[in-house]
Amino acid sequence: MGWVDGGDMIARVMKQEGTEVLFTLSGGHIQSIYDGCIDEDIRVIDTRHEQTAAHAADGYARTTRHVGVAAVTAGPGVTDAVTGVANAFRAGSPMILIGGAAPLDSLGRGALQEMEQIEIMRPITKWAGRVYETKRVAETLADCYRIALSGRPGPVYLELPTDVLFGRVDEDDFTLPTKYRHQMRNPADPDAIERAAEAIQGADRLAMMAGTPVFWSDAGTELRQFVEQVGTPVYTNEMARGSIPWEHPLKGLWARRAALAEADVIIVFGSPLDFRLRYGQAPLFNPKATVIQYDYDEETIGKNRPIDIGLTGDARTVLQQLSNAIGAQLPRNEQWLSQLSAEEERARELRRPLLESDEVPIHPLRLCNEIARFIDDNTIVVGDGGDIVANASKYMPINRMGQWFDPGPLGTLGVGPGFCMAIKAVHPEKRILMVNGDGAFGLNGFDFDTLVRFDLPVVSVVGNDRQWGQIAVGQIRQYGEERAIATRLADSARYDRVVEALGGYGEFVETPDEIAPAIERAFDSGKPACVNVIMNPRPKGLEGGYSFM
Repeated sequence: MGWVDGGDMIARVMKQEGTEVLFTLSGGHIQSIYDGCIDEDIRVIDTRHEQTAAHAADGYARTTRHVGVAAVTAGPGVTDAVTGVANAFRAGSPMILIGGAAPLDSLGRGALQEMEQIEIMRPITKWAGRVYETKRVAETLADCYRIALSGRPGPVYLELPTDVLFGRVDEDDFTLPTKYRHQMRNPADPDAIERAAEAIQGADRLAMMAGTPVFWSDAGTELRQFVEQVGTPVYTNEMARGSIPWEHPLKGLWARRAALAEADVIIVFGSPLDFRLRYGQAPLFNPKATVIQYDYDEETIGKNRPIDIGLTGDARTVLQQLSNAIGAQLPRNEQWLSQLSAEEERARELRRPLLESDEVPIHPLRLCNEIARFIDDNTIVVGDGGDIVANASKYMPINRMGQWFDPGPLGTLGVGPGFCMAIKAVHPEKRILMVNGDGAFGLNGFDFDTLVRFDLPVVSVVGNDRQWGQIAVGQIRQYGEERAIATRLADSARYDRVVEALGGYGEFVETPDEIAPAIERAFDSGKPACVNVIMNPRPKGLEGGYSFM
């Protein structure tokens, strides 16, 4: 029949898996893959930096609940993509990075861009390896899909030496792998489910945290039904945001600290007990509380604090098991819920003057409040920054999972352009609004060129405080204003004009009344757009910053 090379095999496996887009930055080591993508009608989006390509593969995975794929050339192409892979690893996103490499017959001789890549990738992937024979390219890529999606999702690195990738085999001898991936919704241990149900039924003050596994299992409905069944306030983070509608009476936001500090039973459902939850320690967690922890597997259960009951398995299945074991609707502790509701209202009222502030430079919360007015069910929000994203996350009315994207626990800046291009490529009908810090914008802002070239209109609203705000605030607090160095950015930086120069649309905003009209015009432009908003770097009533001590 003819011949197929490694690039053809890569494209055919991607087509079979339903992966519709490959993210890349061109390189001679991998160009065979592009040729295969043409034949299989796979869209190739080439970025201006490999880091963006890796972030886009991560974003594609989160958008589709499937595997995102990026391909980069050897040496610096692979090392440029490391940050994107590391971010996906900590966030638990299933992606495949394909790396070009020197030919096998010249390994160790100093070929162009030759370096040890697998050992770099091994600590930040579920698997990292090389293909040694062209006939095994498709088989190994199929393995990568299975590994990326099994158990706790995560990234995989596949290295293809040029003589393997460009090698050819007779098509009569090539068989596309099939039936290699079997995802199962594993239940939790029945005895553990019974003990958890008994603890929940006996709780007086119940509280719940829910995280990313709810998203990957598409368990939003089950989580909402469970929360309503047991009457617990629930606080969400990561990709679980939106699993509980914004206005739901049991959705918590501002009272999380009070809830976890005073609850007698705490359910930690897929949220790692890391720095964001103060490692599960007092004073954030009640040291006398019974703690029920769910995660994908036993590796995380009991990390950082003692756990009374551990549950592992598929998130949707485990929630169904708990609901079935509990049975009837539990009576609600109305006093407890009223106490937390009052705390929520007190916190909102405390911030209301800041949300409506007319001060100039613009208060960050006023900017967040104006952005929130543009969020409807057809809008997806991407957060890429420090304090501005932390603040925005508390005010964006997110009503479904997959409507809010942020880097995740690695706290990586620069994810935004990659996430946005992936989301818009999959959902051209959606409005994409990116909340940027000015520091974050500078990392991969040049990929607005990619958004323009591929006609992927998104709107970036840059909260411009002319500094690395999350660091500067803490630095000044610790050392004083006169010793604050390496955290200032230029007062004259016009990110809006950068986007205009790349073929997009730009707006410059200095007063609060200009914010909404500027964002409206940016969306109406139909182009990738930047609204550059000058914010107060020392806003009142907003501590900001992060303590690393």
